[in-house]
Amino acid sequence: MKNFILSIFAALALLSCKSKTVVQTNVPVEKPIVNSNKAFFDKILKKDDFESIKISSKIDAETGQFVPTLDATFYIENNQKVWINLQALFINMARGIATPSGIKGYEKVNKTYIDSDFSYINNLLKVNFIDYNSLQNLLLGKTFVPVNENDYSLTPNEQGFVLNSIKNQIFETNGKKSEYKISLDYDKELDLKKVFLEDLTSKNTLEINYDNFENIGSQKLPKNVKIIIKGQKTDQIFIENTKFDFLKMETPFSIPANYTKTIIK
Repeated sequence: MKNFILSIFAALALLSCKSKTVVQTNVPVEKPIVNSNKAFFDKILKKDDFESIKISSKIDAETGQFVPTLDATFYIENNQKVWINLQALFINMARGIATPSGIKGYEKVNKTYIDSDFSYINNLLKVNFIDYNSLQNLLLGKTFVPVNENDYSLTPNEQGFVLNSIKNQIFETNGKKSEYKISLDYDKELDLKKVFLEDLTSKNTLEINYDNFENIGSQKLPKNVKIIIKGQKTDQIFIENTKFDFLKMETPFSIPANYTKTIIK
């Protein structure tokens, strides 16, 4: 995210040295986007009201193994499903679908598939709180981490605002309890710029950066998403969203016969 702040304070000093009377004109004062903590949290936690959106993307990954650039199509029906199709060199490589009840997907290279709750996504990101709503918000550049006004300090800065957890955030899913230290950065328009989470037990970290937000209808969506996952090794995922369309589309999905189920560890 690039923030450009222009300051011309030297000119004010020069003007103050002049002896002649200077007639001041009324300069409009920029209205702050939020004027209270409540307004800030209301804004960043506001629910999306779109029906469906198609996102065309390019995905690159650094995992220690060669991964070709993937052409991706994300199709999101608000609060209902996220459908994804992946291609490499115009060849279909994988397809998946997430609903509030879980996720399913398959990949053609090794002929494997998954059929799971959200444990698969949580294991991938090395966290334990991702559910359907979190996944949808993560893809759209919205606040995907559970936040409560009483658990965070809000600090304005030159770039916008920073939320820091003032106590360890404890999330428990399927009997697994984890404690996190969390910070979230927002620009002056309250677009989410960066999320950083540290698991205080495992020391695993997740960092997600959003850049180049674009106004699309009533939505403001990021064109660039960078995901950094640090555990025993570091994986990075780069998503470039090249086109947004608000439309309905078919989302066929069925797991091919003779594919092997991936066991989630």
